[in-house]
Parts: sequence; structure tokens; C-alpha cells
Amino acid sequence: MNITHHLDDATILAYAAGTLGEAHGFAVATHLAYCGTCRAAARQAESYGGELLLAEPASAVTDSCRAATLASLDKMLSPSPRKPSARTDVPAVLSNLLGSESLDSLKWKAKAPGIATFEIPLSSKGNTHLQLLRIGKGRKMPEHGHGGEELTVMLRGSYSDHTGRYLVGDVADLDEDIEHQPIVDSDEDCICLVATEAPTRFKSVWARLAQPFIGI
Repeated sequence: MNITHHLDDATILAYAAGTLGEAHGFAVATHLAYCGTCRAAARQAESYGGELLLAEPASAVTDSCRAATLASLDKMLSPSPRKPSARTDVPAVLSNLLGSESLDSLKWKAKAPGIATFEIPLSSKGNTHLQLLRIGKGRKMPEHGHGGEELTVMLRGSYSDHTGRYLVGDVADLDEDIEHQPIVDSDEDCICLVATEAPTRFKSVWARLAQPFIGI
């Protein structure tokens, strides 16, 4: 698989350090299932972090702190990133979260003509949001920006904007300075995993009015 759009270095470092929100962490893990380049970068970042910890002077850890840490790890650890198999189009880290290995078996919720979503519940009550977004072939999203960091991982189909063309496995690692208008250019619907920190900032009046109903 030829991945042409990768994670930003800062995102990889935050993932390795465990400081990303839950939604963005799952989006990164999903991209890593496809992308060997970013997997190698994440392993390198984790290695650097381990070396820094070893360089720190040792300090005592209380029993309660140790127990809380182990409980947190049990809750947060997910399977190693693994590519989708021939019988599924969903990486293992995502299929475990969805409870399904097929995007077609999900109960999609229509939001507008050619647009449907599938909300993914998270265990934490943070500010991040995770969902699947399905856009019909040939359709385009209204021009918009983002209220914070947004990660979009392609799972099926493709879309294009001024930053390039995004195919399966590619990730759009965007911040609030980027405005774009994705257009689905594949012969099938575009399905992507989207992690956000804040609601999308649509430029047109009608899109802003429809936003509470669309939920994007």
C-alpha cells in the first residue's frame, strides 16, 4: 500500500508520550495499521522516551500510585496495529472499537443527502470526538476550517482537496489554520475515520445553519 499522506511529527511524539486525547489516539493507531513509515517513527519516538526515563533519577512509587497506573494501562491498551485482512476493510484496532469487521454492517445515520455518520462512543469524557463519516461519490463537502486538531484517516474510496489526493490508509493531519473543501473523486462512497477537538467551522451560512442537525 502506497501511503502518501503521513502524520505530523508533533502528533507522533504526542502519541508516543500518551498525551493525545482518546479519539485522536485511536485515529493515529488506525493510520499506523496501514503505514509502515509512521509505525517506524512511532517506535523511534517511544524509544527516545524510554531513554529519557532511564536517565531520570529513581524515585519511590506508592502502592496506590502503582495500582492506579496498572489499572489505567489495562483500560487504555489496545491491540497492536494490524492491517485489515482480506475479509475485512477495518483494521483490528478499529474493529474492536466498532464491534464489527465490516463498514457495511454498521447502522449508519443519514445526516444530509449523500452524507451519513456513525458515532463511536469513547470511554473518557474528554473534549475529543470520534466518528465515521460516509460521503457519496462525486459529492463535495462545504468549504470549512477546524476549531482544533483534526485527524482524518481514509478507510474506503478517496477524496481530493488543495493539499492533494487521499486514498485508503492516508491521513489528513490538520490544525485550525487549514481551510479546505474535500471532493470525493472515487467510483464509490468515501468512508473515513474522523477525530476532532471542536466542531467544524463552515464558511457558508447554510452549512452553519445545518450543522446542528448534521453533527459534523
